[in-house]
Amino acid sequence: MFNRVCIIVLDSVGIGAMPDAAEYGDAGSHTLGNIYARVGELNLPHLYSLGLGNIKDARLPNVVKPLASFGRLATKTRAKDTTSGHWELAGLIMEPPFATFTSFPVKLLDEWLSLAHAAGLWKLSSDKRMVWQGTYAYDRIPAQEPITARYLANRPASGTQIIDELGEEHVKTGAPIVYTSADSVFQVAAHEDIIPIETQYKLCKIAREVLTGINLVGRVIARPFIGEPGSFTRTKNRRDYSWPPVSATILDALHASGKHTLGIGKVDDIFCNQGILFSNHTTNNTDGINATIEALKFNNEAAIIFTNLVDFDMAYGHRNDPHGYAKALEYFDTRMPEIFEALRPEDLLIITADHGCDPTTAHTDHTREYVPILAYGGKAIDLGTRSSLADVAATIYEALGHGTWAVGESFYPSL
Repeated sequence: MFNRVCIIVLDSVGIGAMPDAAEYGDAGSHTLGNIYARVGELNLPHLYSLGLGNIKDARLPNVVKPLASFGRLATKTRAKDTTSGHWELAGLIMEPPFATFTSFPVKLLDEWLSLAHAAGLWKLSSDKRMVWQGTYAYDRIPAQEPITARYLANRPASGTQIIDELGEEHVKTGAPIVYTSADSVFQVAAHEDIIPIETQYKLCKIAREVLTGINLVGRVIARPFIGEPGSFTRTKNRRDYSWPPVSATILDALHASGKHTLGIGKVDDIFCNQGILFSNHTTNNTDGINATIEALKFNNEAAIIFTNLVDFDMAYGHRNDPHGYAKALEYFDTRMPEIFEALRPEDLLIITADHGCDPTTAHTDHTREYVPILAYGGKAIDLGTRSSLADVAATIYEALGHGTWAVGESFYPSL
C-alpha cells in the first residue's frame, strides 16, 4: 500500500491515434511521435529512463531496463476534451458525452445576451455599440429598445487566430467573440478594456447557466486579451467554468473518507472543486511544477496530489507549434530530478495525459489518441494497452487502501 499518490497530467501529450480516431478527424495523429519526427529529436533522458519510449508504438527511443511501469491508456468516453479526460482519470466515464457544436443556436445566444442585459452587464449606446459594465461612461449611456443581441464569430476557431481576425471589430462594436472547437467548449474572447475582466467572468457565468440540457457543454471559458489591432495578446486572466461531475469520482470518495486531496493547476476548475479540499490554481507549467515539488516536499496531509500542466495544450498544441511543444517537454524533463528527490519511499508517482493535441495536424483541435502511463513506485513492468483512463482511478483507490473502485481495472496488484 502507498501512503500518497502524485498524478501529473501532461495536458494533451498523446501517444498515438486510437482505432476510432478517423471518426473524429484525427487519423494519423500521434502527438509525441509526430513532434519527434518533425523536430528531429526530443531530449527527454529522465522520461525515457522511466520507459516512455518503451510504450507500444511510442516512436521514441527506448531503454533496456525502464525504472517505472509503462503503458498506454485508451479513452472510453466518446470524447476528446479536457473535462471528460480528467473525469475518466478520476473514475467517471461521461455517458452520453458533452454536446459539441459547429455553431451555437441563435436562440441560445440571444437568451444569453438578453439575460446579461437584464443583469445590467451591458447597454446599447446611441450608435448601437454595446457598452459594458465597468467601462468608462457606462452609467451615462441610456439603454434603448429594442435591444439587439450581438456577437461575433459563432464558429470553431483557434483562440489566437480569432482575436487577430475579429479583435478590431470587437473593440469597435463591443460585441463579444464567441467561438468553439471540436471539443465541448463555449469560449468568449473579449478585450479587457472593452469588457472589464470581472464583467467577462459574470458574462461567462450566465452562459454556464444557459448551456444545459441538450446544450450541455463541458466548459465555458473566458478568454481575455489586451493590445492593439495587429498585436492582440491573450492574458493570464483566463477562467474556466466547468459542469460539476455527474457522479462520484475517487476524489469525492477519498475526501469523504477523511483523506486530504490537493489540486494543482486547473484541476479545481475541471472538477468544480468537488472532492478537492485544497487547491493551488497555477496557470503555467513552471508554476505548476514548482507547486507540485513544494507539495511533495512539505505537504504532510494530502493523500493525493493531482496536477495539470496546461502549457503543452494551451500554448503549443492548439497553436500548431511542434518546436515549442518539444521545448516544453524538454523543460519538464529537466525538472524530473527535483520531483524524484521530493518523493518519499511510500509515494506512487503517476505521469499521464488526458487526450492528445498533435501540433502537426491540419487543425488546431484536440486529437483522439491513447495517452501514456508511467507509474514510478513498486515494480517496473509493461502495463500494455489499458482499456480506460479510469484504470488510473482504480489503481489509486486501491493503492491508498480503499479496495475496488467500480469503474476501471486496477493495476496496483502488479506493482
